Amino acid sequence: MKLTSHDIIRKPIITEKSMASMAEKRYTFIVHVDANKSQIKRAVEEVFNVKVESVNTINGLGKTKRMGVHVGKRSDYKKAMVTLTEESNGIEFFEGMQ
Repeated sequence: MKLTSHDIIRKPIITEKSMASMAEKRYTFIVHVDANKSQIKRAVEEVFNVKVESVNTINGLGKTKRMGVHVGKRSDYKKAMVTLTEESNGIEFFEGMQ
């Protein structure tokens, strides 16, 4: 399956820690599980029109949850921390949230 840039970036992570790191031009996203670092870099540059310096990723395993005798599992996820270059503009999507 061919992933487009909008398929790769699922949603931003908006937490206190991620908002504090935006001062250093570091943004956090939930991304597609099968996407690699170069695909994530290309997708962020294309969607937000910025220059990416580095991408760090973390694979998260979904928890096993129970409700009585029924057992289920949350889906796995991948988190990407994207650092922008010094001369790059910030991502406008996050500007009003700080």
